[in-house]
Amino acid sequence: MGIQNLLCVLEKQVSILEKELALLPDTPFSSARFDQMLFHHRSNKLDGYMQEIRQNLEQLKACVSDSRIEQVKFLAERLVVQTEALKREISTQALRKQEDKFEYRSQSQDLYQRLAEHQDYERRLMAMIDDRELQLNKQTTLTNKHKLQKEIAALAGRLARCRQALMRIEKSIEKQEHLD
Repeated sequence: MGIQNLLCVLEKQVSILEKELALLPDTPFSSARFDQMLFHHRSNKLDGYMQEIRQNLEQLKACVSDSRIEQVKFLAERLVVQTEALKREISTQALRKQEDKFEYRSQSQDLYQRLAEHQDYERRLMAMIDDRELQLNKQTTLTNKHKLQKEIAALAGRLARCRQALMRIEKSIEKQEHLD
């Protein structure tokens, strides 16, 4: 098979890939889909990766016309690997939707679990502060009083951070409930 025939085959594959991609919704995704060695382009949509494939195809055509054999080999191999990777990703889109729904559900469950844990931390910290304050009132030596005051101050700082975390978690839950 000659180089021109191989170019035609690659162009057809890229064209088919573009048509398959056009049928999918153009929704962004949150996590990286491809290795950085495979695609130089960083995008949160599949169309961005398709654009890199098109650019590589045009560069391959230019290298063929200039008879740059080493670059032709490299770009042809790269294009084949990139198109195969994008085909696999397109074929998994139905699974990705289910994965995203599951991830969303587990995130909301995680928030409620974290809320319960932090509420328990808050309750325990308040009990520890109350306990130290009772001990402080019973102390007669200045050294012990000073030590307990330091402990109470440290516990109060932990309680303040815990309450800040509780507020952040509650806000996240509210945002999530408004999205549903």
